Parts: sequence; C-alpha cells; structure tokens
Amino acid sequence: MKNICIIGSGSWGCALAIHASKMGHNVTLWSFSEEEAKLINEERKCKFLPMATMPKNIICTTNIEEAVKNSDMILHVTPSKFFRDTLKKYKQYITNQPVIICSKGFEQETLSTLSDVAKEEIPNVKIGAFSGPSHAEEVSLGTPTAIVIASPYYDVQYQVQDAFMNENMRVYTSSDMQGVELGGALKNIIAFCAGIAAELNLGDNTFAALITRGLTELSRLGVAMGGEHNTFYGLSGLGDLIVTCLSEHSRNRKAGRCIGRGLSIEETKQEVGMTIESIDNIEVAYQLAQKYNIEMPIVSTVYDVLYHGLKPMEAVTKLMTREKKCE
Repeated sequence: MKNICIIGSGSWGCALAIHASKMGHNVTLWSFSEEEAKLINEERKCKFLPMATMPKNIICTTNIEEAVKNSDMILHVTPSKFFRDTLKKYKQYITNQPVIICSKGFEQETLSTLSDVAKEEIPNVKIGAFSGPSHAEEVSLGTPTAIVIASPYYDVQYQVQDAFMNENMRVYTSSDMQGVELGGALKNIIAFCAGIAAELNLGDNTFAALITRGLTELSRLGVAMGGEHNTFYGLSGLGDLIVTCLSEHSRNRKAGRCIGRGLSIEETKQEVGMTIESIDNIEVAYQLAQKYNIEMPIVSTVYDVLYHGLKPMEAVTKLMTREKKCE
C-alpha cells in the first residue's frame, strides 16, 4: 500500500485516483478548485466523469503542501500550460519521492517537453512519464487498459508498475522517456485532424491514411528530438493515436469536429469545455518542424486551417495533390 499524491483533479487525475484507490492505496488529490474538492469529498463525484464514483479512501484538498506531504510518489496531471507554475508551487515539499508526469503536451513559450521543464525546476528529483491509450472515462470504470511508464531510473519504472498494474491495467516499462512523452503529445494533433475528417464525412480510407501518415510525421519529429523510432509504434505512439483518432471520448477529436463545421478557436474551446491540448500543440509542432527541418505536411496544413483561414476541404485537397512521393 502506497501513499499516492495526484496533482490535478480533472478527468485523468480522478480516473487515476479511482484506479489507485481500488488497488488499496491511500490517495490524496490536489485541486485548485474548492468546488471540485467539495464535490469529491462530500458527494464522491468528479464533474468530468459522471458515470464514476470516487471511493472513500480518496481525499481531495486545495492545500498543495498537505497533498504532497508524506507521499510515496507524485503524479502530475495538470494541463501542460499550467505545468511549470504548478510544479513551482509544490517543489519545495518534495523529499525523495519521484514525480510522474501524466500530462501530455509541451510548454508553448519554450517549445520544451514537460520532462525538460521538470529537469529545470527539480533537477535532483527522479521523474517519469506515464502515457498510453487510456481514456479517463474507461479507466475510471475499470475497462482493460494497457499503458507505459517511462523513466531513465529503473526503480521508478518498477515502483509505478507495481503500484498500478492489475487485471484492469497492464503497465509496461520503458527507458525512452523522451519518445513516450513525445508520442503522447504529438498524437493529439492527428486526433484533431481526425475530428475534422469525421465532420467532413470522409471515409475509412481517409482515416487509415491520416493515422498512417500522421504516425510517420510524429515519429519523424520525435526521433529528431531524441526519441527512439520503435517507441512511436508502441502504446504511447500508435496505441494512443488509434484511441484518440477513433473515439468520441477524445476531446481533441471533438475539437476538430468543431473546427470542421466552421467554429472559431474560441467557440471550439467553449463547446468542448475542457483543456484542448491539440490546439496549442499544433502551433508548437509547426515551430518544432521548422526548428529541426522536418517535413510535416499534415501539421503544416492543419496549422493553415487554424491560423491562415484555409478551409478544411481545401486542406484535404492540398494534402492529396502534393508532389509524388515514395513511401
């Protein structure tokens, strides 16, 4: 039995809390919202997971010191844009426990991965990345799920694997933290494009092409940034790509559908109602492709849809009529 601290009370933070508590761990959730903390503590509900019940061995607090104190590991599950600021709030309370990054995305201002941000802020702390095809809605209900914990530290890999693996969650280990993290961040962009394709009523052939060529693009950039090629064909790359592109649970796919029917970025954010990592990530990936001189036609085309007024159907035509290539 472990004392597990989870920083962030959104859908994924609550789903991980439910899973950990069912395995017998003591879980303390940190929320920035008094309203969310009260809902969890008094009604045993997460507002983002209406079908799930929060077990009684989950405590939610708005006191971040209280959440971190005496914990055996910390899972950081805030949106990427709040990652650094939130980490600064509790880094002084870390003793010898590892910090496991469960957020997916980049720091937009610096184009940094979240593990690079963590290395800057907490250089003497062991860190890991927990990622894979894992919709919070399904994990919270105990649907069989496979996921990967990546860390350069073997003890961190095994600690997380032992704490979370059971008949409902199969946890694999990896030493390629960079690749696992990049796969989880970059696939959101392709899922966003899948939403546009769905709204345009394009077919299965189109989805297959998008996923396959999208995987090529994200692995191309991921390897240039230090990830291992095979990682992108595993759970955090191909696996996460499939689940986010094809599922209506995906907020990134939902956001793409909104853009596909003509909504603005602000209107899309209002309709989805939760953080949409893909919109910020598209801008980051576009800049990273230029930085590393990587050809990413899907990314550059969807960037033009978002920021240069290119119409979604014109974007499809633009991609389909590119110069001839060898696969």
